[in-house]
Amino acid sequence: MVFRAHNVVRWFTVLFAALLGWPVLTVLLSWGQADTASWQILSEMAHTVLPDYLGTTLLLCVWVSVGVISMGTVSAAAVTLFDFPGRRAMEWALLLPLAMPAYVVAYAYTDFLQFSGPLQTWIRDTWQLEGRVLPEVRNLAGAACVFTLALYPYVYVLARTALSERANHLMEAARLLGASLPRRILQVALPLARPAIAAGSALALMETLADFGVSSYFGIQTFTAGIYKAWLVMDNRIAAAQLATCLLLVVLGVVGIEQKAQARLRFSSTRADRQGAESLPHRLSGLSGLIAFLLCVLPVLFGFVLPVAFMLRALVLGGAGSDLPWARFGHWAAASLSLGLVTAVFAVLSALLLASQARLHPGWMSRQVLRLVGLGYAVPGAVIVVGLLLPLGWLQATWPQSGIGFWLTATVLGLIWAYLVRFVAVALQSVQSGYSRLSPSLDDSARMLGVSGLRLVARVHWPMLRKPAAAAALLVLVDVMKELPATLVLRPFNTDTLAVMAYQLARDERLGEAALPSLALVLVGLLPVILLSRTLRRQ
Repeated sequence: MVFRAHNVVRWFTVLFAALLGWPVLTVLLSWGQADTASWQILSEMAHTVLPDYLGTTLLLCVWVSVGVISMGTVSAAAVTLFDFPGRRAMEWALLLPLAMPAYVVAYAYTDFLQFSGPLQTWIRDTWQLEGRVLPEVRNLAGAACVFTLALYPYVYVLARTALSERANHLMEAARLLGASLPRRILQVALPLARPAIAAGSALALMETLADFGVSSYFGIQTFTAGIYKAWLVMDNRIAAAQLATCLLLVVLGVVGIEQKAQARLRFSSTRADRQGAESLPHRLSGLSGLIAFLLCVLPVLFGFVLPVAFMLRALVLGGAGSDLPWARFGHWAAASLSLGLVTAVFAVLSALLLASQARLHPGWMSRQVLRLVGLGYAVPGAVIVVGLLLPLGWLQATWPQSGIGFWLTATVLGLIWAYLVRFVAVALQSVQSGYSRLSPSLDDSARMLGVSGLRLVARVHWPMLRKPAAAAALLVLVDVMKELPATLVLRPFNTDTLAVMAYQLARDERLGEAALPSLALVLVGLLPVILLSRTLRRQ
């Protein structure tokens, strides 16, 4: 039987998408593998720790939602609807906290605000006080503040984009009809941005649910922490998989909210006509201008400037007290960079394969493949780890001499697989945005000239997809270097990355040494922030 080349590529694409969706499917199928002992442990957990996991996770999500919506919406409305001194600088500065991993923000504030930190020490010495003078930072409220400061740019970016399209034009029309400024903001501008705000807050919640560094460092009993305890402490893979399923259901609910909000964005983000584009923001001066500037500068100050300053202080003091691990830092950076580059190359190639097949062969199967792969970014690293490692026990019990466990746990193959499951969606989104700018008439013209299939992708599509592919590689590289949960469990022996060492050194209260890899991650994280800032300016 003769197979055509495009059919081979098409079925290979389906197989590859199945491999990316395999960890999620494994977690869901784990319920069928549970024995009596596993159900008994789960029943005990349902009466002891499971309500704590669920309550803590949901409460954390509520607080983070309120924080990111408030901070992101206010800052987006300020720089979009008003003109005040410093507005141009704030437009890009409000993106800077995106460069800060949430766990780095947690390390920085813990070092500065803890009992032996400089602030409490100074207060006790100045006013001759004893004991703790500030509340404990490492708790649920502190974690909510950390996530809010690190994740509000998700709401800011989407709300700013939605408001910049038509808000000024419609607010001007409302002003001519006699509406006051507060009424124009509350009844005209903010309803336009409501879908964008919902989508941005859903993205922030996905990051919150996927976090392990902050919850572990602060000692918060979230689902992610519970999964690691069930796996590593209780040594019960089925219980860990069942907890992972509970977390996955919560994530799928958030994904549904995000997709519903994204579907509504097309009604509120259409381009304004020429008259709307000429409408100018409302001018603020004096006290009102100062208030608007402070509303924008405070998130930048607490979300980026102060954490960087605190980590620099810890770095300087750590270097003065003992030798910093510069030699080991080179190995950590090299491991992070090499893993990031390899994953970025595979992720971009995978995204090009998936997007091109969806372009050449649109239909139900292509949509389902893209939907399956796109779900990976929303799946927390802890769930992916369980989904990859859980089948190893079954395979090793069936084929003990196969050596599959060695290839997935003692080499970087399992780690790269986990990275691809989570971050191919990032590359795919960038490549699809590039494809959206290519008119279908180009494909029709190329086919009329005898160019089709893979030749069409190579000779017509690829020259126009180089920039989106490069942007996708950069985003995947940075995400891989900051990834903590999957790297912490799946990394081979004697392979430490910047994220892992920052977490381990901070956990051991060696914040002076943890500052070095933490600041390196912040520096790398600035690259996509600069790219995003340039993109928003062009728009």
